[in-house]
Amino acid sequence: MEACARGPVALLFGRERTGLENEELQRCHASVGIPTDPGFSSLNLAAAVQVLSYELRLACLEATAGQMPSGRQMPAPDEEPLATVDELERFFGHLGQALDDIDFHKGRAPEMVMARLRRLYLRAGLDAREVKILRGILSEAQRMARLARGGQA
Repeated sequence: MEACARGPVALLFGRERTGLENEELQRCHASVGIPTDPGFSSLNLAAAVQVLSYELRLACLEATAGQMPSGRQMPAPDEEPLATVDELERFFGHLGQALDDIDFHKGRAPEMVMARLRRLYLRAGLDAREVKILRGILSEAQRMARLARGGQA
C-alpha cells in the first residue's frame, strides 16, 4: 500500500446486493478483489470491510516501518504531494474538453476512452506538479486547435 506512506487512504464499498455503480467506480483510484473459495464466491459487506481493513492496516504498519510492501523505499519527505481528488477531477474535465476541442473522438461517444484514460492516470499516481504540466499541455493543444480553425489564440 504505497498510498499509506503518502497520506490518508479511503476505502469505498458498494451496496450489499449490487456493489458500486459504474459512475462510482470511475471515481475510484483503484479496485480490489478478495480471493474466495469458488464454492462460496462472495462475501457479505461486513466481511469484505473486515478483510480489507485488516489488509490495509498491515500494509500501513509495514509502510511506517520504512519499507513499502512492494519492497520499495518510502517516498522522500521533500517529494511533491500527490494530486488531490479535486485537482484530478479538474484535470479529467480539462482532458475531456481538450479531446473534444481537437475532435479526437470523431463523433463517437467518448465515455469508454475517458474511462480508460481515467484509469491510466489514476494508476500513475500523479503528483500536483505533474497535473499542472499535463494541464499546460492540454491548454496548448486547445490553443493550437483554435488557431487551426482560424480563431484567436
